[in-house]
Amino acid sequence: MTEKPTVAFAKFAAPKKGSVILLAPEGCNLGQTAAVADPAGVLPKVFAAAEFKGKLASTVEVLAPQGTTYDRLAVVGLGKLDALSEQAWAQIGGAVAAAAKNAADVTVIVDVAGTEPSARDIANIGLGILLRAYVFDKYKTRKDDNGTKAKDKKFTIQCADPNAAKKAFAEASAVAEGVYLARDLVNEPSNVLGPVEFAARAKELEALGVKVDILTEKEMRRLGMGALLGVAQGSVRPPRLVVMQWNGGKSKHKPVAFVGKGVVFDTGGISIKPAASMEDMKGDMAGAAAVIGLMHALAARKAKANVVGIMGLVENMPDGNAQRPGDIVTSMSGQTIEIINTDAEGRLVLADALWYCKEQFQPQFMVNLATLTGAIIVALGNTHAGLFSNDDTLSERLAAAGAATGEKVWRMPLGSEYDKLIDTKNADMKNTGGRSAGSITAAQFLKRFVDDTPWAHLDVAGTAMGSPSSEINQSWASGFGVRLLDRLVADHYEG
Repeated sequence: MTEKPTVAFAKFAAPKKGSVILLAPEGCNLGQTAAVADPAGVLPKVFAAAEFKGKLASTVEVLAPQGTTYDRLAVVGLGKLDALSEQAWAQIGGAVAAAAKNAADVTVIVDVAGTEPSARDIANIGLGILLRAYVFDKYKTRKDDNGTKAKDKKFTIQCADPNAAKKAFAEASAVAEGVYLARDLVNEPSNVLGPVEFAARAKELEALGVKVDILTEKEMRRLGMGALLGVAQGSVRPPRLVVMQWNGGKSKHKPVAFVGKGVVFDTGGISIKPAASMEDMKGDMAGAAAVIGLMHALAARKAKANVVGIMGLVENMPDGNAQRPGDIVTSMSGQTIEIINTDAEGRLVLADALWYCKEQFQPQFMVNLATLTGAIIVALGNTHAGLFSNDDTLSERLAAAGAATGEKVWRMPLGSEYDKLIDTKNADMKNTGGRSAGSITAAQFLKRFVDDTPWAHLDVAGTAMGSPSSEINQSWASGFGVRLLDRLVADHYEG
C-alpha cells in the first residue's frame, strides 16, 4: 500500500521551525492564535495585496515571514463557517497538503474566532491531507530526488482538544487506508494484477480479522455459475470468487453485503473494443477494489457491524475459447442468458455473485458496485455515480452518505417497461438491450438476480477512474465508494 504522511495533533503553541499553515474563514476574521503564528502582523498586507478573501480551499503564502524562525507561512481559506460540511473539511485538508508542497515538517493551526471546530472536523482535515498525499509511482525508476516522500512528511495539527481529535482521526485514518488500497489496485497494470493476484491481496485482510474464502473455477462450476465462467473462459487466467466476512456486530444481526465487479482487464471479448483508450480497461475492476477497500476500512477501525464483501474476479479476453455472441449460458439462479454482446460482461459476473450472496448469507441488503456502462457517463458525467435500487430507504441512506462524503450518487429509474428491452425469444433474457437506456437495462438485468432482497446498484464508470482531479485526489484512480459505503455502515448499521 502507498505510504502515508504522519498526522499528529497538539495544543496551541508558537511554531519554531518548518512551514506553518493557518486556516482563515471567509472575511479573514482570525482568532488570537493567528498573532502567535504571525507576530510581525504581515498577513493583513498579504491578504490585501493578493486579494485573498478566505474562500474555501484558496491559498496564499509568505516565504521566510518577518519576525519568525520558520520557512514559510501559508494561509488556507475555510470559506463560510456556517457552510462547512464533512466534505468541506476534507477539502481543506487537501488544500493544506497542497500548500505544504515539499516541506517535511508542517504545523497547521486551526483557531477560528467565535467558532470551535469539532474533533470530527479536525479529523477530516487529517483525512484530506492523507487523501491528497496519495501518489502511485511504484513503477517509476526515475523519481524527483528533490521531493519529500510521503512517509517522511509530518503534519501537526494544533487545535483546542488534540486528544479528541486523535481519537476521531484513528477511524478516519483507517478509512484512508481503505481508499489507498482501492486506488492502488485500480492503478495496477493488468499484467501484474490478475484474478489470482487480486484474490491474494484480499487474503491479506485476514491479518485484520477478516475471514476470507476464495472459490476456484472448479467450485464455481459445481455451483452452476455459468454466467461468470462464460466471461472468464477466453482467458488463460483462471477466475476467482472472493468472499470476505467481517463479524464485528452482534451474532443475531444479519450481515449487510457489498458485491463488486472485478474484471481485471476488459478487451470486450469477441465483441472487441476499439483500441483508443483500451488501456483504461485495467480499471474495470474498480467496483471490486471499492469492496476490498471498504472491508479493510471496516476491519481497521473495528466497525461494530457484520459485513460481507464479495468480488467476482475474471479477465475478458478474445481467445479461441472465448464465448461468442449468440451463445446461451445458464446462471447460478437457473435463469438462462443469451449473449448478444460479449462486452456486456460485467453484469454476467455480478448476476452469479449477487445470487450467491443472496442464497448464502440472506443479508439485510446488497449493494453492488461496477464500472458497468459508458452510458452512465453520458447521463451524469464524472461527478455522480448512477444509483438504481428496489428500496427507497436504502436509496435515501446512500444519497445522504454521498452528500456527507462528497462521493455523490444520483438515483436513476427502474421499471417493468424496460424489461422488454432485454427479453429474447431464445432464452430467459439477453445480456444487453442496445443503446437506448443502456444503464437502465443493465440495472434491470441485475435486478433479476436479487429477488426481494433490498438492493442497490452503483454504476461507478464515471467516478472510479479518470474523474477530474480535486483537492483530495490527484490520482487516475479515485477509490470511489470506500468512504461512501463506510459512512452508510457507520450511520445506520453499527451497534
